[in-house]
Amino acid sequence: MNNGWNPDENQSDRASRDALAALGYYRAFQAVKESISHIFDGASPTIETEKNIQLWMRSLFQQLLDIGVLKPADIIGYRRSQVYIRGSRHIPFPRESIHEAMNTFFKCLHKEESPIVRAILGHFIFVYIHPYMDGNGRTARFLMNVMFASGGLPWTIIRASQRERYFAALESASLGNGIDPFVKFIEEEMAIKT
Repeated sequence: MNNGWNPDENQSDRASRDALAALGYYRAFQAVKESISHIFDGASPTIETEKNIQLWMRSLFQQLLDIGVLKPADIIGYRRSQVYIRGSRHIPFPRESIHEAMNTFFKCLHKEESPIVRAILGHFIFVYIHPYMDGNGRTARFLMNVMFASGGLPWTIIRASQRERYFAALESASLGNGIDPFVKFIEEEMAIKT
């Protein structure tokens, strides 16, 4: 709050940021579990996701709003400016196109019958559009797992040790080299038994 917050250079700020991120992830995970519960009770997975994805997103960052690091406008709705993904050559959709892109995204997701296709393509297209300023990857992985759960498939974790492969597969698909490496990567991560 005193403008001295610098988690990139200050170890104490980095530890606080990580603790706040873990709290946000936990809160969002609880909201996602509630969505999955509604799906198991008969709700449409795509309608449930579309209805609650903003809630998942707010849950990720509410604690930063509570302590004054973010303003309410920072976590409400889709992003209002252009974003660039660190280390990526992919440039996400311009802010003016996000509402239409997300409406089309949900329409396509709703028409797809296969939970596996909804999960993997849904994840990829969501991060390709990049509708939020931050948290797109976490939200996309929640979306992916909701779709997997709707088909009776287990929760799939993208392990931290595979972060570089994950980003490389997304980058390759984003640059038009095909989605096959990303599909293979997710398939391999699904096979990991913890």
